[in-house]
Amino acid sequence: MATAAPQATEHIGETAGMRDHDRDLVNELSKRLDCLWRCDQYMANAQGHDQLVSFWKDVKQQEERNIDRLRSLIRSEIEDDCF
Repeated sequence: MATAAPQATEHIGETAGMRDHDRDLVNELSKRLDCLWRCDQYMANAQGHDQLVSFWKDVKQQEERNIDRLRSLIRSEIEDDCF
């Protein structure tokens, strides 16, 4: 007697929606945006600890650059009709 489990998972992954590298860009953008959002709270939590505040400011600036680059890459993928 066959179980239902193989049928339940038989077609997983057939429809990706987009290429892996494009999904990776979107996924990473989401992660970086979450980090950027948290940095303000981390800076507030670190008040009175100048080195920590400075560190979180640096992280935030780096994430802003990463986000800008990811947006540019996504834009290029869309313009090249690869997205």
